Amino acid sequence: MTVDQPDPRPDHRPEVTPGTPRSAPPVDPVSKYPIEIPLQSQPAPGLASELVPPADHGERSWVGNGRLDGRRALITGGDSGIGRAVAIAYAREGADVAIGYLPSEQSDADEVAELVREAGRTCILLPGDVGHEETARGIVRDAVAGLGGLDVLVLNAARQTFVANLEDLSSEQWAETMNVNVNAPFWQMQEALPHLQPGASVIFTSSVQAYTPSAGLVDYATSRAAVNTMSKSLAQQLAPRGIRVNAVAPGPFWTALQVSGGKDPEQLPYHGQKNPLKRPGQPVEMAGAYVYLASEESSYTTGNTLSVTGGAPTP
Repeated sequence: MTVDQPDPRPDHRPEVTPGTPRSAPPVDPVSKYPIEIPLQSQPAPGLASELVPPADHGERSWVGNGRLDGRRALITGGDSGIGRAVAIAYAREGADVAIGYLPSEQSDADEVAELVREAGRTCILLPGDVGHEETARGIVRDAVAGLGGLDVLVLNAARQTFVANLEDLSSEQWAETMNVNVNAPFWQMQEALPHLQPGASVIFTSSVQAYTPSAGLVDYATSRAAVNTMSKSLAQQLAPRGIRVNAVAPGPFWTALQVSGGKDPEQLPYHGQKNPLKRPGQPVEMAGAYVYLASEESSYTTGNTLSVTGGAPTP
């Protein structure tokens, strides 16, 4: 969706102008985003622009308040889903952003860039597969060069493929999942570290799958648990340098990941209905966690995992 097109989302989400004060009354979280998901599929990695119904990434609903003025952020997986929502929110909060994404997701990335630039901020587009070490490291180097430095690193890119039976989980898929979900954050964190000054924030994306894994996501759940632990170990190491490291653990969210092999297709219409809020989350509902962890409001928060799961319990 581009800014010139009409918004296809429900009327109960009013249009907002970035910078205007929030004045809407509280909304029942159960009914805030009524959603019916038809059976559908896309080839991996999927496009946000083709989701039915469209997801809310904050295109018309996120209001910025200058909480990240002057920050420079790299967001991997920033073209769609949670990464897209974070990029929009960061820009409207005053940050310049670089987004990493797969080349096949160029159309989604172009939409994000338009929204970021509409907010008056810089957007650096960095296509490439972070499952390859040199590409992953090169994205960091290019982000630093394009933004003139780095204050926030959001390690969000991930691969998720549903496989019902362990016998069908190939060694190739296992290796690809670990390269994108575990090795890439390590490579990119290592590459970024010389550029991170005291006050910088690193945010990993973990998952509720790290705590309550689904039977058909053995490799993905394992990788999310590894990321969760990596973030906590790095937080201990980097605290003396004034660099905070945290993770965010999303629950079931409505993103292109779900329709491009990340979920049992037959279960798609029931996505998120088992959690206490009885619905999947919208990507914009994750953005606030990432804004908080990047901002001065979380200056005493490091080594934590912030769960946003619609009520699904986590430790």
